[in-house]
Amino acid sequence: MHRSHTDSRHTLVYKLLGKQISAWQMAGFTLANLLGMAIILIAVQFYVDVIPLLTGNDSFMKPEQIVVNKRVNMARTLTASPQVFRKSEIEELREQPFVEDLALFTPSRYGVYATIGNKLLGMQYSTEMFFESIPNEYIDVDLSEWSYTPGDSIVPIILPHNYLNLYNFGFATSRGLPTISEGTVKKIGIQLFLQGNKGQKHLLGRVVGFSRRLNTILVPQPFMDAMNEELTTKNVQDNTYENNEKTSASRLVVRVKNLADENITKYLQEHNYDTEGNDADASRAATFFRIIVVLVMVIGLVICTLAFYLLLLSIFLLLQKHTEKIDNLLLIGHSPSDVARPFHLLALGINALVLVLAVVLTVLSRSYYLPMFGDLSPKYEAAGTVPSTIVGLVLFALMAVLNFSAIRRKVLSIWDMHKN
Repeated sequence: MHRSHTDSRHTLVYKLLGKQISAWQMAGFTLANLLGMAIILIAVQFYVDVIPLLTGNDSFMKPEQIVVNKRVNMARTLTASPQVFRKSEIEELREQPFVEDLALFTPSRYGVYATIGNKLLGMQYSTEMFFESIPNEYIDVDLSEWSYTPGDSIVPIILPHNYLNLYNFGFATSRGLPTISEGTVKKIGIQLFLQGNKGQKHLLGRVVGFSRRLNTILVPQPFMDAMNEELTTKNVQDNTYENNEKTSASRLVVRVKNLADENITKYLQEHNYDTEGNDADASRAATFFRIIVVLVMVIGLVICTLAFYLLLLSIFLLLQKHTEKIDNLLLIGHSPSDVARPFHLLALGINALVLVLAVVLTVLSRSYYLPMFGDLSPKYEAAGTVPSTIVGLVLFALMAVLNFSAIRRKVLSIWDMHKN
């Protein structure tokens, strides 16, 4: 009986206050809020989806890195001076404020001769090549098959992606040979013949990935260390000396905090260093894109904030306009919570509707631009919508809390006037 009486009292409150709410006003606030929320969610989702295309790898938070080598000049060419870094130069670079970390390329100190294919199949290619290695954290491909234990007969290899392009669109086209896909290369074994001053070794190599950032032929660091030790003597491994600073590093991979930092270019120019590939251009483009996304999100946030205040202002005006009715409701026994509840539900309903519609618009926008991304990169894999959904839920929760607090304070202020 008591519950039925309470429900009837709540129904009376909704009838008295609900008639004063303009549907057109609510529709206007909803559209304004939807515009701001949709801009934010689409910007977040677009950033998550497009950043792999700009950075050249699949990791959203992949550190920015560049490959640094000494600039080749005529003097070094004529004197046959090795293009290697001294230890003091490496430490000086490591201490620069824009450097997060760096690692040395370890070169092979033995000859490498590789044979691909089989004469019986009518296709066999042999060539001299080289190996290098770097720590795993600087490699930009799937490392699930990237392991080597001394004694293994199969060596995992990572090739530069442009090597395959050179073959397919240069060598194969000019010779009338069939093109080869990445999957095919990974299935073909490579016969390796390693020759050092201490001996030789026959092994089988297998390509496990293609790097878009590193223009070298990579093998695991344990394999490189084992073969340098097994096939070459120490004086051959460390045959480079400059100012008594023993080193054999001709290239460095440097992880920087922000590739758009102009101090990087200035430092490299001052020390006659060069960078390889287009990592710097890609990272600068990614940095510029981040700035654009942040600006778009700020615009969306401003629109959401204005819509939020317009909704509150409308509710406050309704409360102020009908202070007498509210006062009467309080006099006949309704609590401030009863009076505020319709406005709480109104604000909550609008925000929930806006969130759902914004997520739908985000999904629809992805269906438009994702096929274009797939055309740009056949191996492109879209990220999920979790990041944008989380951002939407956070904004929804924030607006719900602020609305509840503001409406409650306004109703309590009227209640305090009634008591006085």
